[in-house]
Amino acid sequence: MANEVILLDFWPSMFGMRTRIALREKGIEFEYRDEDLWNKSPLLLETNPVHKKIPVLIHNGKPVCESTIQVQYIDEVWSDKNPILPSDPYQRAQARFWVDFIDKKMYDAQRKVWGTKGEEQETGKKEFIELLKTLESELGENTYFGGDDFGYVDIGLIGFYSWFHAYEKYGNLNIESECPKLIAWAKTCMQRESVAKSLPDSEKVTEFVTEIRKKFMLE
Repeated sequence: MANEVILLDFWPSMFGMRTRIALREKGIEFEYRDEDLWNKSPLLLETNPVHKKIPVLIHNGKPVCESTIQVQYIDEVWSDKNPILPSDPYQRAQARFWVDFIDKKMYDAQRKVWGTKGEEQETGKKEFIELLKTLESELGENTYFGGDDFGYVDIGLIGFYSWFHAYEKYGNLNIESECPKLIAWAKTCMQRESVAKSLPDSEKVTEFVTEIRKKFMLE
């Protein structure tokens, strides 16, 4: 059976970026459909009726929701090339722990950096930098979070890098001075074709953030 792969996504989504990277790591051709989140398509509402959110991966007509689940699905279905999750059960559990950590902590913290003001923003900035330092500590002296191999945790985190310029602009931060090893890791990831093709230009993301701030009257 021929593989028909469609990805319903939104270009600045750090979660959708995960799925794009995983598909490209495996060399899978896919049809990319950018959604208007303020006017969601009938296909998105039909394929993700519970959360009504992107990304949605549709493989031969069957939808898979949630980016972390999509990445694991892609790794299992196309297991013959570029493994994403480690083969060792303990290492696999550790990788899942750190992506779960990213999912539970990072989104809310980064939202406060660019999407709030005053005391709430200051608290968010401190929380965000602490999270990055925790992740940098886990990275250690390794090239990637999985050691020498690009994998699940790298895919889980790297999408946020395309937003770093916006965090720095609106949070008045210098992330590289706080977390130099993490920035070096991000630059190494960006040398991979799968990542470079999947992450939008950071200036474009910052423009998007500026528009969102105007809508919420933060400008």
